[in-house]
Amino acid sequence: MRFVTSHWIFSALLAAITIIVPVLNLAVPEGSALHIPTYAVSLFGKYLAFALLALAVDLIWGYCGILSLGHGAFFALGGYAMGMYLMRQIGDRGVYGNAELPDFMVFLNWQELPWYWYGFDNFFFAMAMVMLVPGLLAFIFGWFAFRSRVSGVYLSIITQAMTFALMLAFFRNDMGFGGNNGLTDFKELLGFDLRSQGMRAALFIASGGALLAGFLICRVIVTSKLGKILIGIRDAESRTRFLGYRVEHYKVFVFTVSAVMAGIAGALYVPQVGIINPGEFAPANSIEIVVWVALGGRGTLIGAIMGAVLVNMAKSYFTAAFPEIWLFALGGLFIAVTLFLPRGILGGISGSLNMLSARSRS
Repeated sequence: MRFVTSHWIFSALLAAITIIVPVLNLAVPEGSALHIPTYAVSLFGKYLAFALLALAVDLIWGYCGILSLGHGAFFALGGYAMGMYLMRQIGDRGVYGNAELPDFMVFLNWQELPWYWYGFDNFFFAMAMVMLVPGLLAFIFGWFAFRSRVSGVYLSIITQAMTFALMLAFFRNDMGFGGNNGLTDFKELLGFDLRSQGMRAALFIASGGALLAGFLICRVIVTSKLGKILIGIRDAESRTRFLGYRVEHYKVFVFTVSAVMAGIAGALYVPQVGIINPGEFAPANSIEIVVWVALGGRGTLIGAIMGAVLVNMAKSYFTAAFPEIWLFALGGLFIAVTLFLPRGILGGISGSLNMLSARSRS
């Protein structure tokens, strides 16, 4: 009962933050101690996008035992879909004044827009691609991998190989995605200036709303009969298969849902940072996502969100306060949590509360 209540409390807290932060930014005067500056709104909006990404990984790793080291690929694909829409909105306001082609295509002497860029001038088409492209890739990849019963470290290696291959492909100029520089210099979203205070607040609300929706969807999945089957697959896959369940179907489903969530996180991330490039496909990024989940608490949902926010806040602080040693500071943080909180921050707190409760009953 306490576990269920904590999830509803967390949902209410997240909803309150999603509303209160933009209000303190837009309605409170800058001179007030309660005012939240616009740069902080964008920064925390980015953290919320990362939290949704961590939640997606926790769904498959924490509850189904699928350790994906390639979820950065789904995140980046969603980001590129959003970036393509934002590039189409620039029109003739680019450096070369070409209303049909993005600046990088003009620079590279492209004569016409590639066919796969068609439709990205429409917001709803672009949002459909944000979900469809990562979801379709995950479905195809999962269908072949899980039907072949690839699991464990072999699956992790294959997922990392996938994101590395995509990174190399997107670095090529002839792919039509901006090459090494990626997509940037965005101007507006839905006709509103991306740099405006109001748009920054709106993106924060969208990120918070998406995270809340993702959290509730994941909670419905893991607390349903489907969730119990997923946990059975995680803990005893062969026994679950022996009971008559088509394990590969459940794996493909949850892997695809997770990829769609990661794509949405990427789409929310891009307009808040103003750029998307092939570096987002880097295998190290996917490993870092797993670290967020492990630190927060695998298989808890709330812990994954906490881990993503806390680690990225620590990274922002250390890069500013200790630019020369911040990697060592973060490494020390990871080691300390691994040694003293092997179940993650939330897992450690939950274990301590259970111990105290048992002592009080005795």
